[in-house]
Amino acid sequence: MVYILLGTGFEETEAIAPIDLLRRANIPTLTVGVDGKTITGGHGIPVEADITIGEMDLTDLDMIVLPGGLGGVATARKSKAALEALRFAWENGKYVAAICAGPTVLADLGITDGKSATCYPGCESGMGSANMVPNAPAVTDGKLITGTSAGCAIPFGLALIAALKGSDEAERVKNQIVIR
Repeated sequence: MVYILLGTGFEETEAIAPIDLLRRANIPTLTVGVDGKTITGGHGIPVEADITIGEMDLTDLDMIVLPGGLGGVATARKSKAALEALRFAWENGKYVAAICAGPTVLADLGITDGKSATCYPGCESGMGSANMVPNAPAVTDGKLITGTSAGCAIPFGLALIAALKGSDEAERVKNQIVIR
């Protein structure tokens, strides 16, 4: 199961594009409302989450994803349950992914220490001792996957698929959506 954490103020493109791609690859994916069932993104788009954070079953977890958006990232930082879920995933060898400002939350938890990563330009100072990879839309280092920005949501989503189902499936979905 892939859980996508949605906190008030999340970046809509960084959440919805990967959700769509994961579901095209038939990967079980649920949206998780960090602070309720209806979560409003940073650009005023309300999204009805599949479940609330208290309904997550971490024993069924394959990957957890944190979209960016300054509001969404702030919401995740304030949520003990969100931070515990991210830490649990990492400590139990599951995939942990974040995009835009989201990787800074992972850095707060020590997840990015010594790992290759990317983030939104200007957020690098919040990345702790990560080995920053500039100008990369998405970076995978073992079980850590990071993405740069809303404009990189498609490559980030494809990296999530590649991690869970292999590069052939990521390529199939890429061809299905006709990236030029």
